[in-house]
Amino acid sequence: QVQLVESGGGLVQAGGSLRLSCTSSAPTFRWLAMAWFRQAPGKEREFVAAISRGGDSTSAASSVKGRFAISRDNAKNTVYLQMNNLKPEDTAIYYCAAGLAPSVDGTAYDYWGPGTQVTVTS
Repeated sequence: QVQLVESGGGLVQAGGSLRLSCTSSAPTFRWLAMAWFRQAPGKEREFVAAISRGGDSTSAASSVKGRFAISRDNAKNTVYLQMNNLKPEDTAIYYCAAGLAPSVDGTAYDYWGPGTQVTVTS
């Protein structure tokens, strides 16, 4: 069983930055692709960014490309989402997910964290 715990969410003004972290105690962490998704009130869950097992390949949604960056530290069993130039439309619950391969499709991930709230005020 892979348990994931997100942290780093909060309230920030537009134009500000936050760094989300997702930590797992699973010894298999380095063999898992990781991703971030988000869900805003009244909207469907959407892909944000993904990273391969070794961290050499990343992808991001067009809505966050150039502002958000995903990275990982396998020695710390942690994946990060650096979010810069935040906008009110980035307000959502952000979820960390783990799976066998990077994908923009949430059904490809087997494990999910409980989520962390990010609120961006104008």
